[in-house]
Amino acid sequence: MMSILMVNEYADFNMFKELLDVTDGNLASHAKALEKEAYIVVEKRFIGRKPNTRYAATPLGKEAFKKHIDALENLIKKF
Repeated sequence: MMSILMVNEYADFNMFKELLDVTDGNLASHAKALEKEAYIVVEKRFIGRKPNTRYAATPLGKEAFKKHIDALENLIKKF
């Protein structure tokens, strides 16, 4: 989810489902964990009469993801 949000201003639930090929429950669980850590913000709204949930990375979330990628790159360099 974070990698998608790093290159997009926001993504909605259906976009994540399509790109990640996960179940609704799995996606909701991961979103809740990221929201709890304040890595993402969740916006619930309606488009016409249909509910729409969209997500955006917070500055804290972007920084945490960058640190994660940096740590992975450093690990790879050791091998």
